[in-house]
Amino acid sequence: MSDPFNTPAAPGFDDPLEMLQACHGRITAQCDTLQRLVAHLQTHGNDEQAGQAARAILRYFDTAGQYHHQDEEQDLFPALLASGNPSASEYVARLLAEHKVMNAAWQALRPLLIAIAEDNANTLDADVAAHFIDSYARHIAFENSLLLPLATTLLDTQQLQLLGRCMAERRGVAD
Repeated sequence: MSDPFNTPAAPGFDDPLEMLQACHGRITAQCDTLQRLVAHLQTHGNDEQAGQAARAILRYFDTAGQYHHQDEEQDLFPALLASGNPSASEYVARLLAEHKVMNAAWQALRPLLIAIAEDNANTLDADVAAHFIDSYARHIAFENSLLLPLATTLLDTQQLQLLGRCMAERRGVAD
């Protein structure tokens, strides 16, 4: 059966670099939701929509967001470092440092979102949210423009298959 809407299929574990890039799109969408949540709270207070948004952001970054960082730190980055490519080493060092910044930003934001989700707060610190959003935006732009294109040139078919299998296993997806 053909797709009547002609929409491209989401990348799967057989194309792990595309899957990582698609995940960046989902992270950006969650950050957009976070930005709208801050504005919504200022205008409407903590209503049901705000609680739903906070729970969705929490759910995403507590699961898929964590898997994404593990995909990179445990599988992609070591494969790139093993190539011996000097740019890969430089990029990985930068990105690992950024992961620490983003994790700290999440640890600052997470309890604020929990308070919204549990209806225990009516506002969200806009500076904390902006720092989180900006950290991810810079990180994603760097990965999409430099790291992932380099990975396509450095990793062979076997390495990509292994990366995809590890990503699937991390998520409990059987072959």
